[in-house]
Amino acid sequence: MNLHKYEMTVDLNVLDHLGINLYSNIAAVITEAVANAWDADASQVKINIDQNSSRIEIIDDGIGMSVNDMNKKYLRVGYRRRFEDQQLGCITAKGRPTMGRKGLGKLSLFSIANEIEVQTFHNSFAHGLRMSLEGIQQSVKKSEKSYSPQPLDVTEINLTKGTKIVLTDIKRERLGRGINALRRRLSRRFSVVGSKHGFEIILNGQPINMNDRGDLPVVQFLWEFEGTELDTSSTLNLLEKESLPNRLDAWDSDKQIKGWIGTASLPKELDSEDAGNLNGIVVLARGRLFHENILDKLNDGRLYTKYLTGQIEADFLDADDLPDIATSDRQRVQEDDPRYLDLIAFLKSSLTKVEKRWSEWRKKHEVEKAKENSPALKDWLDTLPKGHRKSAESLIAKLSSLPVENDEDQKLLFKHGVFAFERMKLRGSTEELANNIHNTDKLLSLLADRDSLEASLYRDIAKSRLEAIKQFQALVDEDAKERVLQEYLFDHLWLLDTAWDRATQSEIMESRLIQEGVIVDDLTEKEKLGRVDIAYRTNAGKHIIAELKKVKRKMKLIELQAQGQTYVDKLTKVLKVQGENNPNVEVVFIIGKPIDEETTNPERIKSSMAAVSPGSRIVYYDSLIASAQRAYSEYLEKSKELDKLDILVDAI
Repeated sequence: MNLHKYEMTVDLNVLDHLGINLYSNIAAVITEAVANAWDADASQVKINIDQNSSRIEIIDDGIGMSVNDMNKKYLRVGYRRRFEDQQLGCITAKGRPTMGRKGLGKLSLFSIANEIEVQTFHNSFAHGLRMSLEGIQQSVKKSEKSYSPQPLDVTEINLTKGTKIVLTDIKRERLGRGINALRRRLSRRFSVVGSKHGFEIILNGQPINMNDRGDLPVVQFLWEFEGTELDTSSTLNLLEKESLPNRLDAWDSDKQIKGWIGTASLPKELDSEDAGNLNGIVVLARGRLFHENILDKLNDGRLYTKYLTGQIEADFLDADDLPDIATSDRQRVQEDDPRYLDLIAFLKSSLTKVEKRWSEWRKKHEVEKAKENSPALKDWLDTLPKGHRKSAESLIAKLSSLPVENDEDQKLLFKHGVFAFERMKLRGSTEELANNIHNTDKLLSLLADRDSLEASLYRDIAKSRLEAIKQFQALVDEDAKERVLQEYLFDHLWLLDTAWDRATQSEIMESRLIQEGVIVDDLTEKEKLGRVDIAYRTNAGKHIIAELKKVKRKMKLIELQAQGQTYVDKLTKVLKVQGENNPNVEVVFIIGKPIDEETTNPERIKSSMAAVSPGSRIVYYDSLIASAQRAYSEYLEKSKELDKLDILVDAI
């Protein structure tokens, strides 16, 4: 039989880890003291911080403590009121749900001060003590199992109600950004402040209220969970409001969420100099902070999350009959607990609804605002077909949300957006903008890409081609047509075929064709009479020989067929030497006067040219211009629209 005696002991050194060095900011420390005042049924707790931040007082008007309470409860690290106080453990005498749970909060005071004085008044008797960090550390060095604070002399006590805590020898580096910042942070750490709850927090003489939070005044869109009674008097910028379910369908009826979620009009409005970043969702339980920002745990990178703020209450996270899942500093929770997982599932479900409605509301209001500020933009949107207008409004809403320095930058952004949309409308790809409307980097990339394609995609096509067509339309003299056509044709083969956008010239191939006698300078007199110019081009693997005949020269079909066959044979010979055994060659003759077969046997013309090579053909000056005009009639209309668009964009 094993008769050895075993004993577990707790060294005072553990206090460093349990509380003294656990908290890093004054707001978290004061929160613990305020929670103790709530549990003491105080109606008021005053926090006074002097100008030099050398002394902090926390005074409540609660029930106070007897000497026995001070020793057995307050000074006992790890005292768990909810489980050890049979009468008032979970609910106070006033019916308040108890906030304290671990019995470690009092240690947090040493996070910001080296010396702590506690006075308390209970049942007509006042007493108090003084503790010092140095004294605790001395006890640790001596391996003592307990620390004995110094009792206060009766002349040092001036309290007639509640409890007073005085902090001195302050660690200034942990005091944060000042009184205003502390006010905002404390207001976000409690939901039971105000006359409705019979509890007041007064900081340096000024009561803390919900308006001090700083989040509701910047909320543009608001979602309240069912059963929440939210005072929206401070929501001066509120445009839309909606109710959300307060529980998942699978939950028991008594398991509910209260609170709200809101979005600001711009992310920068959530960045407060006093309170820090308000872009987050605070979780409270039993009226006090439980998790400082649950939004970070949702792994949601969509754009709308940059606009989110909010406060929710989930009392089931701190149920009396279930294990405590909050860490001592209440910065984190046990993330594998079913209650936490339920909360995450609920928030993901709720935020899916929020994101959808946010997109709708934002488009509606941002577009209305943009149209109000720019009548020209309104005119442009009104001219768009319904299908395109939806994508255009999404684009304008998105552009409105991008950060800009001033109104001129906003106007410039709209101008680029309008041009980009019109270019993509030509290509039938406006949905590309709509699909990337919530991806800022992708959207800016699209705008830049479309700007770089401005000349080639729209103006080069619309303006240069229309200019050529207009010149031909204005000509009456046949000799003039010949000169103009000679100038344009070989650099603009799209006049012959709209698919030949990027026909290119090969100087090496042209030199080979000169050697073979296809392209020559010393023509016979007959050839000189008939030929204006000839050129070789390639386009998409196709080899093209285009010969421009004099406009007044009467040609015979048999002549053209023979010449065309010669060109094909000689070009094929050159290409075979280069390893291209079955080249695709087309010969195009551009002539002025109709050949005889045009009226007597047009099918013979087609078959004769097809015999030269598939695709070879005869084109007439006038029909060439007419067909180009038909092919680019859309561009003629777009040119008119472009002129209107230039005027409109200049007016934005």
